[in-house]
Amino acid sequence: MSTVSKVVLGVSVVLTVSTVAAVHLKQAWDRERLREGVVRDLERLERRKENLRMLEEQQLLTRQLEEERRRREARLHPQDT
Repeated sequence: MSTVSKVVLGVSVVLTVSTVAAVHLKQAWDRERLREGVVRDLERLERRKENLRMLEEQQLLTRQLEEERRRREARLHPQDT
């Protein structure tokens, strides 16, 4: 084999190995990002559930407070009907 053909073969092998390695690394990186996305989605769902629970709790407390205010006002200012 001539020197030129050996160089061409060497460059081809290096480029091929580099391409295969890059593809495998990119696939691994993509898989990791997908996993992280799932974890983030699960965390987001948990935060949403917690926020909804807190909202319901606040709505209940608001109703109770409004009822208490209404009763207090009724005691302080009785309406003679």
